[in-house]
Amino acid sequence: MALLLSCSPILAQDVPSSGGGFQEEVSVGYVLVPIVARQASGGYATDLKPEDFRLLVNGQVVDFESFEQGDRAPVSVMFLQDLSGSMANSSKIVLSRTVLDRLILGHRPGDNWGLTSFSSGNVVVDVPFTDDVDLLRQSADGWRPYGTTALHDAVAWLPDLTSHVHSARRAAIVITDGVDNASQIDPYTAREKVRQAELPVYVLGLSTGDIESLDRNGEKVYRYADVLNLLSHLTGGQYFPVVSQSDAILACTKIVSEIRNQYVVGFPTSALGTPTYHEIEVQARNKKKLQLTFRQGYTGTLPKALVPSGQ
Repeated sequence: MALLLSCSPILAQDVPSSGGGFQEEVSVGYVLVPIVARQASGGYATDLKPEDFRLLVNGQVVDFESFEQGDRAPVSVMFLQDLSGSMANSSKIVLSRTVLDRLILGHRPGDNWGLTSFSSGNVVVDVPFTDDVDLLRQSADGWRPYGTTALHDAVAWLPDLTSHVHSARRAAIVITDGVDNASQIDPYTAREKVRQAELPVYVLGLSTGDIESLDRNGEKVYRYADVLNLLSHLTGGQYFPVVSQSDAILACTKIVSEIRNQYVVGFPTSALGTPTYHEIEVQARNKKKLQLTFRQGYTGTLPKALVPSGQ
């Protein structure tokens, strides 16, 4: 049975949460940092070792305690589907079903998938995390667009929607047709909350446009594309503008490859201090031609390694 979340009243009891409404702050005890490493040719670097990475928090080197690699490891992916009224236009629901189907096509033992939809201020957990991909397909068959778009409110639920999933390889896939017209919170606040989820967010923008498109005056044509791109970039994901079936299939191929080829490093944080935002940087040691994609920070206490002994 689907679980209905509203953007201000109390959550359904079955959904992990610290209480009513959005979680205002998450103090994490262990931070996971997914990393995607690409070679200059564009291919993935799949043979890296722990010593090939340097992790910095607030500009200071932090030794990570855990390191995971290998494309056979299970993944946990949450779909966040826009079902607002404008999605009824231009075959957007058909494209959305294509994205869902292509991504779960490569399901492997141990993988878990969840499906959440949003419209008119409501966020509905249609299918909680499961290894039964047929449940997702059946739910997608019943998609019926209606109402307004509260995208920022919806993505702010991602920490709650994924907090109980302990897989190191996690991701969120947001499928939307763009401009928010009903959210209670602004894009900045939504991004800050999404960062707490510790997972890359991949955004497929249906007819939302290319961030590089300029008009004759040099002004950006698709201003909202920047909002979607920034959301994905800050979490270590990617933004994909989609206008056709071929765009959707290409985006899905890239997303699956990235999730399967993630490296994940982790480190503990201190039990003391006030949770604040800390910047993360990952560098490649002695491999200058590698391009690394990673989450840009986390909200919590300092890494345990940076706290002086005795405190």
